[in-house]
Amino acid sequence: MLNEIEEFKAYTNKPVYKCSGKRDLSFLGRFSFEMMKDFTGLSRVLTIIARGYMFKNGTPDVNFARRALCAWCSIPDKKTAAPKEEWQFRTDFCDLHEEFPELVDKTGKGWFYRHVHKVERFITKNSENMSKTTLSNAEPLKTKFDAAWRDKVKQYQVSLYSPETKGAWVLRFDDVLADALELGPLADKTFAFSDDEKERIKTLLPDGLPYEVAETVIAYCIANKPDDSDYVILPVSNFDAYFGNTSFSHKWLNLFPDTLLERDKQSFGVCRVMRAFARYGTL
Repeated sequence: MLNEIEEFKAYTNKPVYKCSGKRDLSFLGRFSFEMMKDFTGLSRVLTIIARGYMFKNGTPDVNFARRALCAWCSIPDKKTAAPKEEWQFRTDFCDLHEEFPELVDKTGKGWFYRHVHKVERFITKNSENMSKTTLSNAEPLKTKFDAAWRDKVKQYQVSLYSPETKGAWVLRFDDVLADALELGPLADKTFAFSDDEKERIKTLLPDGLPYEVAETVIAYCIANKPDDSDYVILPVSNFDAYFGNTSFSHKWLNLFPDTLLERDKQSFGVCRVMRAFARYGTL
């Protein structure tokens, strides 16, 4: 979660689909089933992608980043779909294939669309190695994803200045691009705690909270604290995907004592952290 460059590759390179057992969800990549079904956590994903393309040539290119987002989100039109009018939002961006061959193919299947359907086919093909919960997640990806994702891609294109109610509380490409401009180029923010800091963290760990989880989360908060704010937004859904299960949001996050992580309650896949370990204040 601290190496944004590697995270960008996870969202744009060709995924590897493998499974060593019923508890192994590595075939999901840096996504969870919740992200695929409810689209929680995609704000960070899209922002990482936008930053990777926006600053690809040094000088920020907002239009280039917007086209990259469209390509990544592309979903082919239905065979029975009527031609789009100029004022209607498109969802099929097959025309961007030559510019972004890694993000959308010639038929308009974007990176995310392809990944979701490869996941559901992989689960079905390897059903003997899948848990009942995993198997139950494959069916909605197969039957419900397309319609929900097509609506979501239209929603992403709603203007920042739209007077309509539907544009008031939704994630839009405009929001993503604004965040990307503010955050700047992708960076590797990885750092290590000193031996003394590690020992102090370990003494504060409650039973059931793995040290590796605590260290990663605290390091993320320290590395991403804005200079002009006392708060850090913790992308809970993305941490679930990073750790490969929902233990983080359902169990581990609630175990953090205030002496390690002082935070608000989780809402819509994120939470606000007010203080994390010694570097935010006196421990």
